[in-house]
Amino acid sequence: MVGPVRPQFVLFGSSIVQLSYCDAGWGATLANLYARKADIILRGYSGWNSRRALQVLDKIFPKDAAVQPSLVIVYFGGNDSIHPHPSGLGPHVPLQEYIENMRKIVIHLKSLSKKTCIIFLSSPPINETQISETLSNVLGQLRRTNESCRIYSEACLELCREMNVKAIDLWSALQQRDDWSDVCFMDGIHLSSEGNKIVVKEILKVLREADWEPSLYWKSMPTEFAEDSPYDPIGVDEKTTVNVSNWNFQGSFQLD
Repeated sequence: MVGPVRPQFVLFGSSIVQLSYCDAGWGATLANLYARKADIILRGYSGWNSRRALQVLDKIFPKDAAVQPSLVIVYFGGNDSIHPHPSGLGPHVPLQEYIENMRKIVIHLKSLSKKTCIIFLSSPPINETQISETLSNVLGQLRRTNESCRIYSEACLELCREMNVKAIDLWSALQQRDDWSDVCFMDGIHLSSEGNKIVVKEILKVLREADWEPSLYWKSMPTEFAEDSPYDPIGVDEKTTVNVSNWNFQGSFQLD
């Protein structure tokens, strides 16, 4: 293990997670903001549903690990919500089974440590027309609808309320923009840079407002090796150094 040991934030889910480091993704933004504060660990698996997540849950989150994550952000549901195929193949998971699968994930994560915090992301909306235009030559007939995403999103949110887990309603959050269907997706499903901005803002809002101790909000966490040093860059006065340990170059969009 590389030291010093930092808090671990694990991103666990399907393609919305696996692709969170591309196109100004929300995972990449978190990694930038939490540099020298926490290790952002990616466990994203494109195409997966909640059934496959359960199959590897003990491997990804072993209960006997020497260090347990401080935060786990979970997303499954979009693939589960795809309509069933007559062959029985494909990622569809019936709604009640999906709910129970997600319940089992919550129970397992809560058992890791009293200090392990959890955020669930609900299924975002989709642009059905864009999917047909960009993915029909690969995925064939469209079996994913915005309405089914809404139903699975609401089920996830209701479960989180029942189990006292922080949750983010992505289905509603993305649609706050009037032009959401035009700007939030690369292909109708996966998030563009604009869609990713919405996700990371919602995550940061939860982290800022949560009453967790210690706080997991990036501005409240200590910076590793942040002490002043004579080896820091020399300032404009040509006499003193400038401590740059807390600089970040996230860009111009408003995070908070």
